[in-house]
Amino acid sequence: MIGIIGAMDVEIENIIKNMTDTKSEEISSVTYTSGKLKGKDVVCAVCGIGKVFAAICTQTMILRYNPDIIINTGIAGSLSADLRVCDTVVAESLVQHDMDTTYFGDPKGFVQHLGIVNIPCNEELGIKICSVMENKGVHCVRGVIATGDAFIADEATKNDIAKTFNAIACDMEGASIALVSYMGNVKCVVMRTVSDGAEGNDEYETNKDETAKKSTEALISVVEAL
Repeated sequence: MIGIIGAMDVEIENIIKNMTDTKSEEISSVTYTSGKLKGKDVVCAVCGIGKVFAAICTQTMILRYNPDIIINTGIAGSLSADLRVCDTVVAESLVQHDMDTTYFGDPKGFVQHLGIVNIPCNEELGIKICSVMENKGVHCVRGVIATGDAFIADEATKNDIAKTFNAIACDMEGASIALVSYMGNVKCVVMRTVSDGAEGNDEYETNKDETAKKSTEALISVVEAL
């Protein structure tokens, strides 16, 4: 089974519309919809915005549905000149840019319990997703995605995150989903469609619906290819 998690309704609702044989249940205020997508067994959920909601949703999905793969889909802000609106970014790894125990001598983003900064994603899945996107004529870049409980909206913060973590995009859920999957030994990949340049202009509001639609299209193509 493939688990699919998005933060917002607009990132998941069109996926559910393309599913068949659906049934839903609510657990801890999150609705999980299972069924078939392109002939594959899938379960989808809208986790809500932010790391805590993402972690709760992922852990519940693992325990209740036992997916073989978890895909986090949705939109993200670009931290790189190589990524423009409607491009796809696929995480090689993720970091929590707001995790800070540097007082104790740790590097920024260090997860003490696991002894890592970069939370890995499944390399094979990441490469395959980029191949699918490139074959559809979509520019796809793999790299580090930085996650935190803040919407990045100014150039100074953007540049600091990019420099500190060598990150190419930012979001608010991916690292939590990857971390819970990593701890649960579940294959995970985070794929995002770029909605804005993380600089506090009107790009996000202007593009979020269109890029969320493109994210849905990308996800369906990926599921079909798996």
